[in-house]
Amino acid sequence: MLVISLDQAVAAPYASSRLAEAGARVIKVERADGDFARGYDSVVDGQSAYFVWLNRGKESIVLDIKDASDAHLLHAMIDRADVFIQNLAPGATERAGFGSDALRARNPRLITCDISGYGEDGPYRDMKAYDLLIQAETGLASVTGSPAGPGRVGVSVVDIGAGLYAYNGILLALIQRGRTGQGCALKVSMFDAMADWMTVPFLYQEYTGEAPKRVGIKHPSIAPYGAYMCGDGKQIIIAIQNEREWARLCAEVLDDADMALDPLFCDNEARVRNHGDLDSRINAVFGRLDRDRVTDRLRAARVAFGALNSVADLTAHPQLRRVTVQTPAGPVSMPAPPVRQSGDGVTPGPVPALGEHGKAIREEFSNG
Repeated sequence: MLVISLDQAVAAPYASSRLAEAGARVIKVERADGDFARGYDSVVDGQSAYFVWLNRGKESIVLDIKDASDAHLLHAMIDRADVFIQNLAPGATERAGFGSDALRARNPRLITCDISGYGEDGPYRDMKAYDLLIQAETGLASVTGSPAGPGRVGVSVVDIGAGLYAYNGILLALIQRGRTGQGCALKVSMFDAMADWMTVPFLYQEYTGEAPKRVGIKHPSIAPYGAYMCGDGKQIIIAIQNEREWARLCAEVLDDADMALDPLFCDNEARVRNHGDLDSRINAVFGRLDRDRVTDRLRAARVAFGALNSVADLTAHPQLRRVTVQTPAGPVSMPAPPVRQSGDGVTPGPVPALGEHGKAIREEFSNG
């Protein structure tokens, strides 16, 4: 499986990186100064954390698609490819002669995937789009944060979401091509990705006239579901998903079986409406116990709970699986891919230096 990815930043590199980890050969096409994500930071032994994460297992070639010779070479590469991914500015690939329709006319089995900020049409199609801008435009920031004000989700959730949809669409297109022999053109926008993820707040707004409130480390429409303070000053997260769990929490953790039937708390909607009273009752019990004792009760009652960890806690978490990836600056340990495959699976390949494979790729595709 050959994938050519004319990509930069996060969304498209995320999609192509998942294909690389699934075993595809991915050739990353970069400008002379490289994917600008190479310069986001220098925290990983002088390398960008984003770039190291999203470009392992790829080959790198530097091409100027406005140069006739390099454009000819890129066409030769795409003519033999299974998948072509790009996330340049809207219209840039068409102007350079690499629009999806033209490419598929040359290679009907080709699957093209264009990732953009706002899509191919509509009044926002030409607007620049980055992760935080889309978090703001889709209303995601308005339901994130504390009652005091909106907040940004702490990771690039828009880019990752769009990249995942692109990856998903490519896999479906490969299945379809296996049946029909024909490729297809995929279009994924960052805005559409987050609009889909915002469906529950959207439906609340549409059907009640009011969006969920910002509630910090709590859930706006499920209760109890959030952080509570224990007597030793440590927090714990609990999550109740159904009435069986609620009854067990009351009887076995809070020592108050009658609380489960109290009209203020007898079902989830009542608990959400009366969350202030609910939290006071829970905090009164938890505040008399240290976190270890609360944890023991929750575990015995089979009530879901977790720690409110820091990133430092994650790095030392006993459940964390790691993988070592080779980079131009040496080996880097990072979280392992989340999908485990039976058998040998695929080990993430090394992170390429800028243009590292250019000479070999030019020779391969220049020779037909």
